[in-house]
Amino acid sequence: MATRLHRHVTTPTADAAPVGAVALADRATGGARAGSRATDKPGATAEPGATAEPGATAEPGATDEFGGGDTGGAAVRVRGLRRAFGERIVLDGLDLTIGAGEFVALLGRSGSGKSTLLRILGGFDTGIWGDVLAATRRSVVFQEARLLPWTRALGNVTLGLSGKDAASRGRAALAEVGLAGRERAWPVMLSGGEAQRVALARALVREPDLVLLDEPFGALDALTRIRMHALLQELCRRHRPAVLFVTHDVDEAILLADRVLVLTDGRLSLDVPVSVASPRRRTDPAFAALRSRLLAELGVDDLDEGAH
Repeated sequence: MATRLHRHVTTPTADAAPVGAVALADRATGGARAGSRATDKPGATAEPGATAEPGATAEPGATDEFGGGDTGGAAVRVRGLRRAFGERIVLDGLDLTIGAGEFVALLGRSGSGKSTLLRILGGFDTGIWGDVLAATRRSVVFQEARLLPWTRALGNVTLGLSGKDAASRGRAALAEVGLAGRERAWPVMLSGGEAQRVALARALVREPDLVLLDEPFGALDALTRIRMHALLQELCRRHRPAVLFVTHDVDEAILLADRVLVLTDGRLSLDVPVSVASPRRRTDPAFAALRSRLLAELGVDDLDEGAH
């Protein structure tokens, strides 16, 4: 089945100010398209903490200034992406392709633009230049679970779902993440790991073609993170979405991803496949070699860590 795509296209004016965005459902959907344009103020950003409506998609029927748009079945295709905040350029001509079902990890120093890229792909930030296509059915998981405190676990998972089977789908999603029987739990009653499980269930219950994860396990303790890694891998094997996983943890990237990217000075300075045999062990020489290479690209000498 063809991946349904959503496009943001912006073009710079003569004075290089971002001047608008258009969204497009890919021709494979067969939908009619009436012209619909949203204009952004130069330098505009998403509201802090903004989240997409569950299952949110592009406006149906928006026009396509670029035409064509063949993605070759990719879940993400980015060409010449540029994002600036005032005079500070965060993304500078970035190119990226993520294939359907591919798990890609994104590394970079703090402030390098990792979360900015994720927000753009999620549709939260349209003040951009360049050509950005992303699967219409996409979900986002943040570092914080962002559960509604006045809604029980099941209600958080089914938020925005429609249809008579919404509740049964929500229960099945909770069972899939190991929370069967916890449907009526309030968020305050959940541990950090359980709250993130609910967030994963909420993301996957919609069967997205693309899942965007912004350091989802960064606030969890080490043992819980190991369990969440195994859970995420199992969920991805079952559902086969494309994944962009933002992290600061080099080991986490190698353990989970098919490819690892490093973002430096607004562009991808390294794009490397993970060729470590499964099950991936930190003691594997190939693991250690890739870890050293990634740390070096990030400007870190791994030998400094154990110096006494």
